[in-house]
Amino acid sequence: MKKNILHIGTILLACSLLMPTAALASTGGSTTGEGINEKFGLPIVVYGADLSEAEKQSVRESLDVADVTEVEEISVTGKDLVKYIKDGDVSARMYSSAKITRKDAGEGLVIDIVTEDNITQVTSEMYANAMLTAGIEDATVEVAAPKKVTGHSALVGIYKAYEVSGETLDPERTDVANEELSVATNLANKAGIDEAKVSELLTEIKKEIAEQNPATKEEVEKIVQEQLSKLKIELNDKDRQMLIDLMDRIRQLDIDFSKWSDQLNDLSKTIEDKIGNIVDNEGFWESVKNFFKNLIDSIRSWFN
Repeated sequence: MKKNILHIGTILLACSLLMPTAALASTGGSTTGEGINEKFGLPIVVYGADLSEAEKQSVRESLDVADVTEVEEISVTGKDLVKYIKDGDVSARMYSSAKITRKDAGEGLVIDIVTEDNITQVTSEMYANAMLTAGIEDATVEVAAPKKVTGHSALVGIYKAYEVSGETLDPERTDVANEELSVATNLANKAGIDEAKVSELLTEIKKEIAEQNPATKEEVEKIVQEQLSKLKIELNDKDRQMLIDLMDRIRQLDIDFSKWSDQLNDLSKTIEDKIGNIVDNEGFWESVKNFFKNLIDSIRSWFN
């Protein structure tokens, strides 16, 4: 029996060595030590209008808003939704929220979903892709929700915050960006494609559009098919056509594609790194699974 106890102690030690250690991360905004950028003013925190007061306070804590005098607080409603999205529903419930800190030109986008468990459909890369389509290029954005929501309303809040800060967004671009977000979440949730792979697909197609500057929908369709083949993604006819229609709308937007290409390259690198980490992680957890399988077999052998 003592021998068995020793075996179990050894196993527990091995398990503790196998478990990954958690890394703590703090969010951005005016609490990072950089202070308030006086050129752009205070960071803007936009709350979903349907949050209760308790939920709003929970979001404040998630977004690290310790002092409300150091941010500008606004709310996003269904009326804002229909302003930026053509077929938006004015009665839509708005819960996901965001803090936007504008940055100097060239600094790019940094997206941090600080309540990952509560944003169930939209990933940080999906937000970044949609924001570039909408014309938002240089900002740190933190997204939060006090309960499980898809995360779509946060994008509308980001649009509103950006315009409150003095910028003007093209309604056509914001509408296309919303369609892009819907296509991305549909492919991830209904077509069953990994979220990071969806973001990679959208980014690579947009990069090719920026570089090739296609003149027709047929040329866009060729680009889409080439990237689907390259990334080994299979779509049914309906989803494939949905993707082609979206990319053809993007082709027709008033965008400086030469500048866009550099921004997409940066996003592409981020997505590649994430996919690499996912692959590495899958290998790690496969080894953990094998370890516990062998562990169970060993325990059985002791008592036989």
